[in-house]
Amino acid sequence: MRRSLLCIALLAAVAAPAAFAHNHGGDAKPMDAAAHDAHEQAKAALDAAIAGEWRTPANVARDGFRHPGPTLSFFGLQPGMTVVEVSPGSGAWWTEILAPWIKQGGGTYVAAITDPAKASSDRAREYFTADNAKFREHLAKSPGQFEGVKFVEVDPATPVYGAPGSADALLTFRNLHGWMRNGQAEAQMKAFFDVLKPGGVLGLEQHRANADVPREQINGYVSEAQVIALAQGAGFVLEERSEINANPKDTKDHPNGVWTLPPNLNVPEGEDKAKYEAIGESDRMTLRFRKPAA
Repeated sequence: MRRSLLCIALLAAVAAPAAFAHNHGGDAKPMDAAAHDAHEQAKAALDAAIAGEWRTPANVARDGFRHPGPTLSFFGLQPGMTVVEVSPGSGAWWTEILAPWIKQGGGTYVAAITDPAKASSDRAREYFTADNAKFREHLAKSPGQFEGVKFVEVDPATPVYGAPGSADALLTFRNLHGWMRNGQAEAQMKAFFDVLKPGGVLGLEQHRANADVPREQINGYVSEAQVIALAQGAGFVLEERSEINANPKDTKDHPNGVWTLPPNLNVPEGEDKAKYEAIGESDRMTLRFRKPAA
């Protein structure tokens, strides 16, 4: 029954996609009755995907920190789009929501994973081989929801995420610090720009530092200014920032960087994990960029 309701809501959402994207500006006009109904149907479709019974309990438990509904609404995603998610991770946190939602709306979800053969070391090759296998196994447990997932394996140093201009949106969550630390961020941003259609959206969430962080000192956190400069350098326009995923409790001075906090809780021996559990997950920037329409 839940799946049937999801399908109905998604199809209604696709019928009026323009009403789904939230207007976050100060000059928003009241919606007429038809637009309001379409907006509510689209919201119900996303809510149904978030409530999907296929989601793993560990992922659902993080909803209070990750705010899936407001975040995806802020990015302006619509069922029926072609959406690339970069480095979804073996836990498939966003995949569990995005893939069935987009699939039932007639769109395409693309999981962009690292090609182990292109990894920079034997250790990295082993990591990505295992991570990719876990991700695929995770999706295989619910084929009715994930059988439409498309995969692209990329070289992180020279990434290509698909044919030029083939995606409506590209999303990346908490990955940029690693590329910055490895000197790959500029190549990644260029690849994001290339795969997006004119007018396409780059939705980005990242652990947020209070000031710029030198490359060799990156411990998970980087500044908004650093991220914005990278995106603008590739040709993107910053459209809007959101505090959806902000956490003022995060002091950002933890002994093992961002990984000291949940969900990793990589806490030094002898320290009380409860201190870091009370902080919660990291303070995060949430940014929406746009590839110019022409």
